[in-house]
Amino acid sequence: MTDFLNLRGKRALITAGTKGAGAATVSLFRELGAQVLTTARARPENLPEELFVEADLTTEEGCAAVVDVARQRLGNIDIIVHMLGGSSAAGGGFRALTDAEWQKEMSLNLFPAVRLDRELVPDMVARGTGVVVHVTSIQRVLPLPEATTAYAAAKAALSTYSKAMSKEVSPKGVRVVRVSPGWIETEASVHLAQRLAEKAGTDLEGGKKIIMDSLGGIPLGRPAKPTEVADLIAFLASDRAASITGTEYTIDGGTVPTA
Repeated sequence: MTDFLNLRGKRALITAGTKGAGAATVSLFRELGAQVLTTARARPENLPEELFVEADLTTEEGCAAVVDVARQRLGNIDIIVHMLGGSSAAGGGFRALTDAEWQKEMSLNLFPAVRLDRELVPDMVARGTGVVVHVTSIQRVLPLPEATTAYAAAKAALSTYSKAMSKEVSPKGVRVVRVSPGWIETEASVHLAQRLAEKAGTDLEGGKKIIMDSLGGIPLGRPAKPTEVADLIAFLASDRAASITGTEYTIDGGTVPTA
């Protein structure tokens, strides 16, 4: 019986693959037969050295280092998955966002993908094959003005950039797709729910409900699991999705209220 989905023989660079959905994606890609290299600022003990390059992708130097190591270890790269993202901006709305905060959000959520693509995608174009997955966020269309304005704007920029690149390179054999998660139940998000629960005098489920309510509700009644996000990414990166490019796939349990 033929496997429905496999990534055997594929060489993949997955950024931010040590935690949450990134770690789940690295694990699934390896399970499906891909040769994987991932990145972060520090290597966890459970990840073999040969799968990892330590780098700060918010810097030009960090991106250049990852490109060099990826070429040395993988040679030609078949799949790039841009998982890196997040926000550290404080609450307070748009007036609280200094130039430095804006720069931090763009440096984390937009520029790493731009820099890595600029170096690695031309090789895909030259070979006439490859897949690029940009992980965006539903906040590009559903921003939370109290705390995520800059993050949402950076992810919106990433989405627009991704669409433009897909129109340029898809005719040359390189597919570019976007995955737009809502709330993912990672360790960090569980800790946030616990902090909110303690502050509100409720339990963990109550803390989760606070987060869901802040998003306007999740019709499915729960956040996505990291493995579910990884499943979607793996399918889109595989040959099963050979005619899919230039599109964005939302995985949010129905959070965004429009189609």
